Amino acid sequence: QVQLVESGGGLVQAGDSLSLTCAASGRPLSNYVMGWFRQAPGKGREFVAAIIWADRTTVYADSAKGRFTISRDNLKNTVYLQMSSLKPEDTAVYYCAADRGSSRASYNSQAYDYWGQGTQVTVSS
Repeated sequence: QVQLVESGGGLVQAGDSLSLTCAASGRPLSNYVMGWFRQAPGKGREFVAAIIWADRTTVYADSAKGRFTISRDNLKNTVYLQMSSLKPEDTAVYYCAADRGSSRASYNSQAYDYWGQGTQVTVSS
């Protein structure tokens, strides 16, 4: 069992930067893929970025490429999502997720086994 706790959300203006943190506990993450998803009001859960813990391979949604960076800290068992040049359309609840025993990063939320409670990001225009 893995527990995930997100933090770092808030209200920012368009063009600002924000960094989200996902603290994991319960198991080492060496065999996991860690992902960030988001869900805006009235919309489905959308893939943002993922990182393969073992080799730090990263993948991004087109909407995140060039603006967002996912990274991880092995000693802290923590995953980060650094967001820059934020837009109002980035407004959503952001979720951290863990895919157990995977060697490939999935864009599909159903592939992920554990989820955090989410953190709200609001970008004003």
